[in-house]
Amino acid sequence: MLKIMFALHLLFAIFAIGPLVHAVTTAARGVRHGDAAATAYSARIARIYAGASVLVVVFGFGLMASKENGHEVAKISETWIWLSAVLWLLAVGLVQAVVVPTLNKATALINKQESAASLTGRVAAAGGVVGIVFAVIVFLMVYQPGK
Repeated sequence: MLKIMFALHLLFAIFAIGPLVHAVTTAARGVRHGDAAATAYSARIARIYAGASVLVVVFGFGLMASKENGHEVAKISETWIWLSAVLWLLAVGLVQAVVVPTLNKATALINKQESAASLTGRVAAAGGVVGIVFAVIVFLMVYQPGK
């Protein structure tokens, strides 16, 4: 069961977190170019994959609860586990509270033939922070400080 949980955790990390990070780190391009279709698409993809990223956490906790040689794989009290969970909440919170609403606002402005250029920085900054946060999570998962 351990290997199945590990495989599912990795697969969802690749196929949910990867597109999420790509969508939010490249979304500013659509705002900068005044492309309403691109900004709407980026907002939708970010919203969908932020939700799908919950499965990474679910299978991560399943993996953590698995036993290897009679011992738990990890405990929530370990720094690398709880810090990764907090960082995931931060990243998904930024996507849902900053990136998606800003992209929706940019889409509305562009559709009204108004400039959304002032929103480019907000989208780029939030997307960059999300990318960095997920990179830190990967580092924590691989390095497992304190273990």
